[in-house]
Amino acid sequence: MTTPTKALITGVTGQDGSYLAEFLLDQGYEVSGMVRRTSTVTFERIAHIQDRIEIVYGDLLDQVSLIELLREIRPAEVYNLAAQSFVPTSFNQPVLTGEITGLGVTRLLDAIRLVDPEIRFYQASSSEMFGKVVEVPQRESTPFYPRSPYGVAKLYGHWLTVNYRESYDLHANSGILFNHESPRRGLEFVTRKISHGVAKIKLGQEREIRLGNLEAQRDWGFAGDYVRAMWLMLQQDHPDDFVVSTGETHSVREFCELAFDQAGLNWEDHVVVDDKFFRPAEVDLLIGEPSKARDLLGWKPEVTFEQLVRMMVDADIEMLSDARPPIR
Repeated sequence: MTTPTKALITGVTGQDGSYLAEFLLDQGYEVSGMVRRTSTVTFERIAHIQDRIEIVYGDLLDQVSLIELLREIRPAEVYNLAAQSFVPTSFNQPVLTGEITGLGVTRLLDAIRLVDPEIRFYQASSSEMFGKVVEVPQRESTPFYPRSPYGVAKLYGHWLTVNYRESYDLHANSGILFNHESPRRGLEFVTRKISHGVAKIKLGQEREIRLGNLEAQRDWGFAGDYVRAMWLMLQQDHPDDFVVSTGETHSVREFCELAFDQAGLNWEDHVVVDDKFFRPAEVDLLIGEPSKARDLLGWKPEVTFEQLVRMMVDADIEMLSDARPPIR
């Protein structure tokens, strides 16, 4: 009987962490999920698999805790998904974002270097690193121009991953993931804000949704598809960087149209543009060129944009169906 491969996931309680944990369990892995020891940790996204994974405590702000975890668990693979990942918050808390999303990567990579350089490492990089894009579509060789403290912090973590790969011969990989959504997305993100808002309007619990830039365009995919790409990177003989995206772009306006249509509503009757939701420095257009991931990893998305939007709306309507009574 073969010994299961051990994997450590930071940020296991987040959207991506929950889908990745599910996927790795299906592959026969022994999964440990790292969380910070706080009074507000929620396990909602992993409640259905919590009895199958080991919850361990560590902090990207504390390198000693990371070293101790690696020595205790001895994982073969580490997936770093933990971050302060909400772009608007990064403008309000730029130092914290830099500490967690940027320097946190350094602490984890250095812990791997010290404990076991054979560990295969995945860093969750972001399309927000492209920011004010200088090339359309964006590929691995496209120059970066981040437009938020979050994008800058992610870029720091990205280049640290490349640096440790080249300096210490680590199997360190960076997935430059474009926007990936699901019914498990946090309510602060515009896609879930829309799907959740549509559900509340459909059920008579709200009358409107207030949004920012409706013309912003993103390359949106399904998070459940994207975690497969993370795993595939760590199965390759040589580490590398990969853009993970659908290669399609859609506007926030299009997302609204589809979401309200799924509920039998007209979006123009309920969407209000509010200046307070515009970013100080806006990113207008992101669209990835995923041919490298397709050709070298054999990866491609399975869920379409339309299926994703409808999935999210249906899930939120189902979740809210027994909620409080309608507005009178």
